[in-house]
Formats: sequence, C-alpha cells, structure tokens
Amino acid sequence: MIETQESAGHLLRQWRSRRRLSQLDLSAEAGISQRHLSFVESGRARPSREMVMRLCEQLDVPLRERNAVLVAAGHAPHSPQHPLDAPALSAAQTVIGQILQGHLPHPALAVNRYWELQAANAAIYALLDGVAPHLLNGTVNVLRLSMHPEGLASRIVNFAEWRAYVLARLLHEVDQTADPKLLALHTELAALPAPAHSQGMRASPASPTQIAVPLKLKSRHGPLTFLGTTTVFGTAVDVTLSEVAIEAFFPADPETAAAMTRLIAEAG
Repeated sequence: MIETQESAGHLLRQWRSRRRLSQLDLSAEAGISQRHLSFVESGRARPSREMVMRLCEQLDVPLRERNAVLVAAGHAPHSPQHPLDAPALSAAQTVIGQILQGHLPHPALAVNRYWELQAANAAIYALLDGVAPHLLNGTVNVLRLSMHPEGLASRIVNFAEWRAYVLARLLHEVDQTADPKLLALHTELAALPAPAHSQGMRASPASPTQIAVPLKLKSRHGPLTFLGTTTVFGTAVDVTLSEVAIEAFFPADPETAAAMTRLIAEAG
C-alpha cells in the first residue's frame, strides 16, 4: 500500500473489504452512521484521528498499517517503531533471550513479520549442517531456509505436508496484513522445486488422531519430530515488537528429546 497515492477513505474501504464486512456491519460495530462511513470512504468527509483509530480497531488493522491510514488522513502516526536492538526495546530483548535459552535443548527462534531471523538458540544452529552458506549470509529468511533445495528441504521427511502448511500460513498472513513483501515471499516459495524424495507427493489429509502438523527432520542421530508453537507480544504498542514472533519446537516423542540433548552436548 502506498500512502502518498491512496486516501484514508480508500485504505479503510480496502480493509473493510478484506475483512468481508459491509458498510452497515462496520458502522454498527464502530458506533457511527452508515452515511458517515460512506462519506469517509468516498473522501467526502475527512476522518478525525479518533475516527481512524476506532475504525482500524474494529477492522483489526495491524499497527504498521494503522500508521499508514493515519498519515493518509493527515494525522501523525500513533504507534512508535524502533529497531529491535534499540534501547527502548531492551526489556523485550531480554524476554526473547530468556525464552530462547530456556527452551534448550530444543530449537527456538525469533522472527519478524517477514520471517527474517532476529535471534535463535544453539539448538537451531545444531540442525543446520549441510545448509548452503548463501542461505545463512546476511538477512536469513527462515521459511526460505526450510523450503529451499539447498536448505533443509532435502532433510524434511514430510516435505509435502510441511510445504502445504507453510504456504497456507503465509497466505493467511498476506490476507491479514495486505503486505506486498509477504505476497512476494509466498510467490517465491511456491515456485521452489520440491526435493527429490517428495516430488510427485501431495500433502495427505490429517488423520483423525493428528493434533498438529509436525516437522520431521533427518539428523545424524536419527529422525526428529517436532511440534511447533508461536508466541507473540500480545500487548505490544511498538510496530516492530508487534510483528515479532517466537517459534519454539517441542519434541513430539522421547527419541527426539534424547537426540536433541545429545546434539546440544556435542555442540558444547
């Protein structure tokens, strides 16, 4: 979305459409008349700062995009945005570090909105043997790392299932944020060739006893099976912090737990 070319009303109408709400639905939820909402969306009325914030709250617009709507309406941004390593976010940095370290010997990492690696514990690096250096240089995208033929793809036993899960989750995030960079990432990952062991395979339907999509990896200590969880800062008011997610992987069986303990011991 380009703030300089789109009015606040146009942006709000896009978000309402994305959330599949009618003008009547949104006006009722926001406590305003449908007529006034129509005037705002058409550009006949300039929304106040309070009106923009109220509509964005009802539409569940992410903080980054709320700032864009405010600027388009001629108001100052509401949510601050600091780099993750800024002093203002030092408390959050500490929390992230504690969660990652406390999760050892199992893998955990922190990513931003674009799935770019922000921090990781030693267990993550212990699983990256054989990954092409170019995937680990500069800004590391963890989804690209997992799905690239020179990344972890050849070691993911259930690659077809994992690929389907990743692409579906990413497409959901595109729908939630309307971020073109995420859409470009989805397009890139969807076009990556499948590793030889999974070519021609399709993701099988979940069995009645399956509770989540696992990540199954080959390792020198045998197969590893993980279940993933996502942690976010639910009360974040900073744009950067609101987009940070901690992805933690738990062993799905005793064999994986024992293997990770050995891998971390070997890593010193």
